[in-house]
Amino acid sequence: MTPRDLLKEPCWEGTDLGEALPDSPHAVSVALPRWQDVIDYEEKNSDCLNSLKAIYPRFGFNPLVAELATNALRLQDPVYINAWPYPTKEIATLAKFHCKNSQPFGKCEVREVLGLQCLLTDSDSAIPAKAFWQHSGLGASSREAAIALGKEPEPVIKIVADARFTLKSRLAEIYQCERDLIYLHPSGMAAFYAALFAVNELFPDKPTLQLGFPYVDVLKLPSVVFKGSTLLLRTDREALIAELEKKKPSALVVELPSNPMLQCIDLPLVADIAHERGVLIIADDTIGSALNIDALPYADLIFSSLTKSFAGRGDILAGSLVVSPKSRWRRVLSEKLSKPLSVLGASDSIELEIASRDVAVRLPKLNKACAQLADRLSSHPAVARVLHPGTCLNFKKLMREGSGYGCLLSFELIGGLPKARKFYDSIRVCKGPSLGTNFTLVCPYVLLAHYGELSWAEECGVPSHLIRVSVGLEDSDILWEKFKVALEN
Repeated sequence: MTPRDLLKEPCWEGTDLGEALPDSPHAVSVALPRWQDVIDYEEKNSDCLNSLKAIYPRFGFNPLVAELATNALRLQDPVYINAWPYPTKEIATLAKFHCKNSQPFGKCEVREVLGLQCLLTDSDSAIPAKAFWQHSGLGASSREAAIALGKEPEPVIKIVADARFTLKSRLAEIYQCERDLIYLHPSGMAAFYAALFAVNELFPDKPTLQLGFPYVDVLKLPSVVFKGSTLLLRTDREALIAELEKKKPSALVVELPSNPMLQCIDLPLVADIAHERGVLIIADDTIGSALNIDALPYADLIFSSLTKSFAGRGDILAGSLVVSPKSRWRRVLSEKLSKPLSVLGASDSIELEIASRDVAVRLPKLNKACAQLADRLSSHPAVARVLHPGTCLNFKKLMREGSGYGCLLSFELIGGLPKARKFYDSIRVCKGPSLGTNFTLVCPYVLLAHYGELSWAEECGVPSHLIRVSVGLEDSDILWEKFKVALEN
């Protein structure tokens, strides 16, 4: 059966609830076509959850991973209620260590199941186990689970090695740095985990400091799994210096640009202030993309979710970590990272190499399409404001010559929540989490990322009715007609 072409037949109607986006067993997004579907998903409504054929992999189990976890629980001590598959014993043991630290009296252990390592947990350990799975991004991928279950073949070692070599070379060309400064990981958050792990070894027991409203897990991982993190929304010179003197962090974490507000801090200024005080900069360039911006002169470590624009397909989970050749900590960071805790899976490496072959051609198209939609939305009378990196002077300071602003924008509607809900239900494009796909994806991002803390998000200036759009490769005029119709409903 031919997979559904989401450029021509998007999943936007109520009957599409739960469809995998894209139509693949390894899809990283899922159709939540109505506002109420998003609420039902967050409220864990059984009818909604039972309809899902896919899920963002860190927020739940891909069906293949779920099947392997079910197998892992068979014939085990009935006290165990969950199994969490990991690719190696070392990673599974780290997950166990986190559970023991969080719930000393909980029961958990690591056992091998079909070649993967599963952390088995009782009810007490289940909550920290889920937190580690979600925040770290180190869990077994759907392709690793498929191989373990005998549903997909083991790839040829030589082909895997060639794919990884090519990926590193491709990224080195994009970042304009040496290939040996690039590390491949099973997700963007796994790359961030590796960065925090290395920094924590350099500066034990020191917290990090997050500048600007962040992607949810970029704040949660250092807060929950490592030595804590403080969010600083004021990013002017005086506020930053005061916080650095007070907290004495190991590193500052920045997003280029932030998600979902799509604004940048003044990275050159921040780097000068931090480096003068011996504080590293860890940057996430997932949304901006290294094809568009160059942060290596200022950031010591850059992590990115290659799942997004780099892959473009929406069915590969992957990440990268880059050590800046200009960092004063280059040598010691490279030493700490030389034996990586996690490595991008074999089949995922092959698929990512294939998917990213056209990234240098594809991304400029996404840049252009997103900028064009942002301009059109800005001039529509139903739109209160549009958030896009094109309005951010600090983003422009980092841009490469002839580059663009990425594929993401957010906007608010005049009329707030009722209008946002009506627009969302009627827009005829795919609706679900994630970004960077070849097909347009719309979501009420704040509901998905911060449902349990909406008041806090509002206090941070991030409204719950914000609509986020990842613009795809559809014809720009046809896409705008869909937005116009939905805006005028």
